[in-house]
Amino acid sequence: MSKWKKNIMAAAVLLVVCAGIYMNWMYTNAQDVADLTDTLDAETVLSQNGVIMDDTADGLDTDLTTDYFAAVRLSRQEARDSAVNLLQEAMAYGDASQQQESNAQLEKIVQTALCEAQIESLIIAKGYKDCVAYMSDSGISVAVAIPEGGMQEEDIAVIADIVITQTEFSMDKIRVVEVL
Repeated sequence: MSKWKKNIMAAAVLLVVCAGIYMNWMYTNAQDVADLTDTLDAETVLSQNGVIMDDTADGLDTDLTTDYFAAVRLSRQEARDSAVNLLQEAMAYGDASQQQESNAQLEKIVQTALCEAQIESLIIAKGYKDCVAYMSDSGISVAVAIPEGGMQEEDIAVIADIVITQTEFSMDKIRVVEVL
C-alpha cells in the first residue's frame, strides 16, 4: 500500500512539473522576440562615438528587460527539465535506494520551483514590473527590474522580507540584483 502511495505521489509531482514546462513553453512561444532592427527608428543617430538614442526609444529597454526575464526563466526551466529526465531514468533503471534518492531529489526540485514561483509572484504583487528568483543550497538571488527612480533601500527591504518569509535563508544569503 505504501509503495502505491509513493508512486501516485511521484506521478502527481511529475504531472505538475510537466504542466509547468508546457505552460512555460506556451508562454515563451507566445511572446514576440525583440529584434533590434524593429526598435531602432529614425531618431537614432550614428555618431563617431557609436549609436546615440534619444528619449523616444524607451521601448528598447523595456523589450530587452522583458526578454531577459523570459530567457532566464526558460534557461532555468531547461536545466530543471534535464535534471528531471536524469532522475526519471535513475528511478526507472536504478535499485530501490537509487529510486528513493531520485524521488527525494525530484521532490526538492519541485519544492524549489514552487518557492521561487511564490517569491516571484509576491514581488510582482508588490508593484515591481518583473523579477526572477533562483534558489540554491547556498542562498537565493533575486533579479528585479529597476523601478522608476531606481532601487531604494525600502525596495531591498521589501524584497528581502518576502524572501525571508518564504524561505529559511537569512539576510546574508539573499542577493538582490537590479536589471536595467
